[in-house]
Amino acid sequence: MPILFIRILPIISTLLLGVMAGFFATYSFNVNYATLVLNGEMYATVQSLFNVNVRHAGFFVCFFGAGVFALITAVVFLQQRCSIGWLWLAVGLAYMLGIVMFTKWVNLPLNYYTESWDVHDLPTDWEAVRAQWNQANLLRTWISGALFVMATILLSRSPGATVLGKDDASRGWG
Repeated sequence: MPILFIRILPIISTLLLGVMAGFFATYSFNVNYATLVLNGEMYATVQSLFNVNVRHAGFFVCFFGAGVFALITAVVFLQQRCSIGWLWLAVGLAYMLGIVMFTKWVNLPLNYYTESWDVHDLPTDWEAVRAQWNQANLLRTWISGALFVMATILLSRSPGATVLGKDDASRGWG
């Protein structure tokens, strides 16, 4: 397997995890707070627009790519008999379960519910739904942030990385 491919995979994985951690954090610490001051009609309109407008190729590449690239990185490293592949596998699986599946099970149903609202006749639970969605997104923020930190650490220890002048062979990968 080309060494450039082995070196670039953990970089791409880490960058995508960082993009998603930043996306969720920006939403949690900026957008969610801004929506707290909106009345129900305005909140329903804005939240529905966010939900619809985030559905584009760039978001999907980053959202799914973060987990997929971490898993590909794991497979490549494990094929090269690099034990760090097991840690990349943990990052990839944690992302797929903690972000992708959590989004499918929690955030998407809330999105669909919010998008079904008549802004002139809101359900009585609209504020509770907003709070539940904000909490769910905050959990995705913490999970994706922790995975990004872990990936950053793994990146510095992955085959091909330069750590304090040590080469792969001196770290047991050569």
